[in-house]
Amino acid sequence: MLPRIVYARLNDPELPTGRSRYDVSSPMWIAAAATHPQEPINPYGQSKRAFERALRRAAVPIAYSAGFSPHPKVSYANAAATGVASEAEYLEIGVAERVDVDALRAAIDAALPDGLDILEAVESAGGSLAERMQASAWRIELDDVDADLVARAVDSFLAETEIGVERLTKDGRKIVDARGPVLAVEVSNTGDSRRRAIMTLVVRLETPAVRPDDVLAALRTVAGLARDAPRWSYSAVRLAQGPLDDSGAIGDPLAADRVTRGATS
Repeated sequence: MLPRIVYARLNDPELPTGRSRYDVSSPMWIAAAATHPQEPINPYGQSKRAFERALRRAAVPIAYSAGFSPHPKVSYANAAATGVASEAEYLEIGVAERVDVDALRAAIDAALPDGLDILEAVESAGGSLAERMQASAWRIELDDVDADLVARAVDSFLAETEIGVERLTKDGRKIVDARGPVLAVEVSNTGDSRRRAIMTLVVRLETPAVRPDDVLAALRTVAGLARDAPRWSYSAVRLAQGPLDDSGAIGDPLAADRVTRGATS
């Protein structure tokens, strides 16, 4: 049986008169990196527990949900899947009193284990963080695969308008279009003697979100590889995520909040 964890902080700092830890004084948006490929920062798994432990160790005056089982007000915007690393994860936390943003970032970062890093924290200027996440940029490295083969598969992939791949979801097996959300793909090699292909791609966020393994499955299909052919060994890292501009480039999701902070400081 898994232990039940009750997030009751008996050593919470005193809050201003009339305030409750269930009130959110100021939403904080946090940019983080998860460099350990097995532990992205998402609502599941050990990274979530590590982040919430760090909040307690750093004595962050976190706000809690109301109800019978209060839990910390922490939400994850388009979290990466297990098995990939990320340099661009974003979270929102609700705090019950105003805090120094730079001190908050440093305190949480110091309390996290190696492989999880807080890159920046800003006070929200309003709106929805999740709605700003319109696309992601990925780098995928394929081991022991010829870059020319991958480049030909990418050409065939881009020539299609839709490529369905099968994915196992919580509701059973489902066919996902792995082509439509992909806005751009480039292929290169490592420039040395190793057989390794490097792909960079920009993927628009849709529901369900297309993941790197979906794109690779589609590439294998258009390359004509048999279903029982050896799987490609790969590593993936998310390089960026945020809003899309008119040119198809990914913008900074925290830019507006940074400007607002600068104007009020």
